[in-house]
Amino acid sequence: MDKYKVTHRLLRQSIKSLVNRQLTSNNPIYRFISAFPLGNGGRNPQLYRSFGSLATKVERNPSFSSLNSDDLSYFKGVLGEKNVVQDEDRLETANIDWMHKYKGFSKLLLLPRNTEEVSKILEYCNSRRLAVVPQGGNTGLVGGSVPVFDEVIINVGSMNKIIAFDKVSGILVCEAGCILENLISYLDNQGFVMPLDLGAKGSCQIGGNVSTNAGGLRFVRYGSLHGNVLGLEAVLANGDVLDMLGTLRKDNTGYDLKHLFIGSEGSLGIVTKVSILTPPKLSSVNIAFLACEDYLSCQKLLSEAKRKLGEILSAFEFLDSHAMDLVLNHLEGVRNPLSSAVHNFYLLIETTGSDESYDKEKLEAFLLHSMESGLISDGVLAQDINQASSFWRIQALMRAGPVYKYDLSLPVEKMYNLVEEMRARLGQSANVVGYGHLGDGNLHLNVSAPRYDDTILAQIEPYVYEWTSKHRGSISAEHGLGLMKANEIFYSKSHGTVQLMASIKKLLDPNGILNPYKVLPRSLLSYS
Repeated sequence: MDKYKVTHRLLRQSIKSLVNRQLTSNNPIYRFISAFPLGNGGRNPQLYRSFGSLATKVERNPSFSSLNSDDLSYFKGVLGEKNVVQDEDRLETANIDWMHKYKGFSKLLLLPRNTEEVSKILEYCNSRRLAVVPQGGNTGLVGGSVPVFDEVIINVGSMNKIIAFDKVSGILVCEAGCILENLISYLDNQGFVMPLDLGAKGSCQIGGNVSTNAGGLRFVRYGSLHGNVLGLEAVLANGDVLDMLGTLRKDNTGYDLKHLFIGSEGSLGIVTKVSILTPPKLSSVNIAFLACEDYLSCQKLLSEAKRKLGEILSAFEFLDSHAMDLVLNHLEGVRNPLSSAVHNFYLLIETTGSDESYDKEKLEAFLLHSMESGLISDGVLAQDINQASSFWRIQALMRAGPVYKYDLSLPVEKMYNLVEEMRARLGQSANVVGYGHLGDGNLHLNVSAPRYDDTILAQIEPYVYEWTSKHRGSISAEHGLGLMKANEIFYSKSHGTVQLMASIKKLLDPNGILNPYKVLPRSLLSYS
């Protein structure tokens, strides 16, 4: 391998965490477009909101009630004083998303400890028409987990128990508030792995992961949560508890209703428990960090990896040179594991198997062939999965300044065309970077600029959505729709499909109290 310049090197640099959630309003990423100013012609900020300089304003649903002292007394009777939070500092944190882009005005944070308490909260709120926002780790990127106005925040973080684990089947049953990283550590000690791994795993919670149908780094190996979640428990808007917490691999009795709640972002019910199938931990893990000179080589390499690595391929990620530059220039402690030469594209390939010598031999043969055929210009093998995978916690590109973030599913052969077209469209006014999960056609398009600017946003939207729709892609691959893209859903779904979604929403939540203004177009959700 040496004569082909593919060296076996350990990554010695201990890469620090790339995500810093302790942002303040002084940070350049902070952007919250406040309500229309009061005064002559002004409007009450509790009634009208505008998020994003070109976004349509959001009007508070006039059928929703406002909190009063009787409400507070009821919640304290159910939850106890300490779990009914009105402290301004704690509310400030709960009201704002971790990118500081969306901010609500909620005056109440509730911390239920079990399903029964969630049920009592929702039954009461539904009777009073008090709107609510389900919240977990609050790590979303589309404004789905924070209030828009004064909605009551229901945070399930106190519901964090592991209920059962079957070492024979690998089925884990847990509460929705379990932090993903804690589940990963628990399963690792049991000799199993979570089929889901995210950069935000230290904060995000499994209930939120399921509610947003989170994708992650190893989607190419383990697939989506629609396939891994065997059952769940959810509380409907009226307080009814749906017990769908099955642990069977096969169950063909009637409609599989759990899928309605996977990816519905808390708009149909609050997920309180989950059962999930976890695969055994395999002993052999290899990671190659590679360089390619053009996107066509990346595509060919993916095709070859699927054929030559087959069953051991578990991740295939990419980033372009612009993304690598931002990582190296803005993230403390990060170094390029390859030579100092600049390459146009970088790939991370992970294999996972049970036979170390066989897997390594298979990977080396693949790399050697790829070198000989000119697909790879440089590469390195890493033995520490944490060191290599930390490159993909690239959400921290926000440190480079204000950033517009888009999460798109596209045909692999078309993915990078959008990046190139956006660069041509924006010129020197912004830095366009592309990275993501090449193995499953998921592009993360980031546009960073010196400041948030209406002119730049007008060049990005709706063009990026129109381009994605033209190529039959999805405007949300794994982040969800939230508030940011609720009105853009028609770029990815037909009118009839969205109408049916709205009908399901009205059936399960007739008063519209669950996570209002999110997921579906507000024009379809009129409530009397």
